[in-house]
Amino acid sequence: MAQRAKPKRRRQSQSSLRQRKPKPCYFCKEKIDYIDYKDVALLRNYMSDRAKIRARRVTGNCTQHQRKVARAIRNAREMALLPYIKR
Repeated sequence: MAQRAKPKRRRQSQSSLRQRKPKPCYFCKEKIDYIDYKDVALLRNYMSDRAKIRARRVTGNCTQHQRKVARAIRNAREMALLPYIKR
């Protein structure tokens, strides 16, 4: 019975191993502490095309502001300003 050869793994180059600088949080940079649920235009930037809340690593928000954005999006959905799902 013949044995299959294992595929060789490629080594990653030094440049791909380097960590990227995280984006600065928009709300920290602009010194915004309250995120209004009625500001639909701002909140849409933090939602995917399927109306899901984008992750913190995608948006570049800090932990505190990501939590506030998520809470504002949930409030806006409850008030029917933003959709729960997009069809």
